[in-house]
Amino acid sequence: MNKTTYDIIIIGAGSGGLNVAGFFSRLSLRVLLIDKADSHIGGDCLNTGCIPSKALVHVANQVHEGRLSKRFLNDGAESSVDIKKVTSYIQEKQAIIRQNENSEYLKAKGIDYVSGSATFIDDTTIMLNGEHYIAKNFVLATGSRARALTVDNDKSLPEFTNETIFSIDFLPKHFIFIGGGPINCELGQAFSRLGSKVTILNSGKRILEKELPEVSEILRGTFEEEGITVVSTVRISKVAERKVFYTVDGDDKVFELEGDAVFVGIGRELNIEGLDVEKANIKTNESKTKLVVDEYLRTTNPHVYVVGDVAGNYQFTHAAEMHAKVVIGNLLSPFKQKFSGESIAWVTYTTPEVATFGLSQEDALRHGYEVLAKDFMHEDRAIVDENQKGKLFLYVDHKGVVRGGTMIAKNAGELSQELILGMSAKLTLTQIFSKVYPYPTGGRIVKQLVSEKMGEKLTEGTKKVLRFLYKL
Repeated sequence: MNKTTYDIIIIGAGSGGLNVAGFFSRLSLRVLLIDKADSHIGGDCLNTGCIPSKALVHVANQVHEGRLSKRFLNDGAESSVDIKKVTSYIQEKQAIIRQNENSEYLKAKGIDYVSGSATFIDDTTIMLNGEHYIAKNFVLATGSRARALTVDNDKSLPEFTNETIFSIDFLPKHFIFIGGGPINCELGQAFSRLGSKVTILNSGKRILEKELPEVSEILRGTFEEEGITVVSTVRISKVAERKVFYTVDGDDKVFELEGDAVFVGIGRELNIEGLDVEKANIKTNESKTKLVVDEYLRTTNPHVYVVGDVAGNYQFTHAAEMHAKVVIGNLLSPFKQKFSGESIAWVTYTTPEVATFGLSQEDALRHGYEVLAKDFMHEDRAIVDENQKGKLFLYVDHKGVVRGGTMIAKNAGELSQELILGMSAKLTLTQIFSKVYPYPTGGRIVKQLVSEKMGEKLTEGTKKVLRFLYKL
């Protein structure tokens, strides 16, 4: 049997794997990148996640804004959405990005790429398509997949996950979303805006349970205004006869909800089965659903690192990029760097968007940090943009340095960027306040919040001194 030796082998061609492979190929090292199929290159983000979902959200928002604009126009006929044109648009945008994320492009960059399912033979060897490949180090970037709904199901309802939804060829009249996390909130609102009646069945007490309760409530209120029904503390019992049967905590009644399709977004499972990791001395947890990984992103085999979802912490594309940066450094330097999620940030792309960064409010309070809050009610740009329901929460330490926060608002993902930069650069509120905020930009909500905080320094004693100075 043939054996080929590489400096490094990366299993998984998503964002994290591509970053690691690209860097080491630029060092002129021998790099082998593996994924199950050419169509998987780009990972979940390009194929079944960030890119297609945001393309769908973009189209849905355009349709929604178009309908809202009719209040300023003379009465006209209402048009329906052609879902095939929507999916065609999604595929068109994926194709543009795929020009730099395909096997031929990778090979042109000096990266050897092979498709297939790799399995470990021992600490330093994998088998792929009947061939053996040896490397000094390995990086696992195998990602995750949608968790299946494990109830009695006669399959009478067309069922979708993020892996199948972007090729849907009909617009469900009543689309039932099972789960209240970010994916379901984004796509549920998108399909509602495209014309579906949407019901979200959520097992938790509120949607977006990882966010602040007030943030969840603001978003739920917006959903209700748009005709989206949210039912919480739900337990699904079965799917049969084109209906979802469920109970609600505290109520023995079994409810029946008839629909035209169901979307399942109830969490993720890591793609580690089939790798035979135990042959490489890589340990898993008791349920064999997660790898044992240390703070340096190493498995129990010190020559095998992890990036992306399979690391078992933050399941974001930019987290995979952060993982890749840490792993690259640790493979090159004897001084190992720990991965820290303290500065992680994420955005849920609903309308309004939810942007969260840095320390949670719970952690901030535990450290004795101050929690500042400001709603958008009296912010001028928010008034003209109909964005007054937004709110900003900011956590600052004893020195006035930004340590985290959450914003729910239109374009919160963009508006929060200066705060994320301030947090990363350890800027104080005074330094942020010195920035010029052109009027009337939405970012002036930060100026308002900081102005109010700075105004607290204007005590009666300070006023007395200032009056004295003025009279001089």
